[in-house]
Amino acid sequence: MSLAAVLMRLPGALDAQLQRDAGLTHFEYLVLSGLSMAPGRTMRMSDLAAAAEGSLPRLSQVVTRLEKRGWVRRAPDPTDGRYTLAILTEDGWSKVVASAPGHVEVVRQFVFDPLTKPQQRNLKEIGRRIMRAIDPDDRCPRPTPEGPPAPVS
Repeated sequence: MSLAAVLMRLPGALDAQLQRDAGLTHFEYLVLSGLSMAPGRTMRMSDLAAAAEGSLPRLSQVVTRLEKRGWVRRAPDPTDGRYTLAILTEDGWSKVVASAPGHVEVVRQFVFDPLTKPQQRNLKEIGRRIMRAIDPDDRCPRPTPEGPPAPVS
């Protein structure tokens, strides 16, 4: 029951902080930060949807909002025109850089500060084991950092 409570309440707490301090939903932040860590700050929309744990239609709606704000742009994939790329703009990069410190602070406050160092290490291993049970092949693409990392939660 404790894990269920955390899974239900933590996303809302993270979302509330991001909306209050950065004017972003948690999902928008995941999209922007995912792009910020991708090579060339670019990902195929389908890969970005998987990395953000969202559907392609949901991602498309969010990217449309982010495009209107000037933070993301779309382009056909030059290597395979069947795919669309999402590209983080310089303004989008600036938004991630400005939003990350507050987000990191609230993640520390709610997740890491209440735990001892050994508990933090255990949490990492517990998370890995649960994820292996959920997705044994680990099909979720993970961007690799380019430049200063924009932490994701």
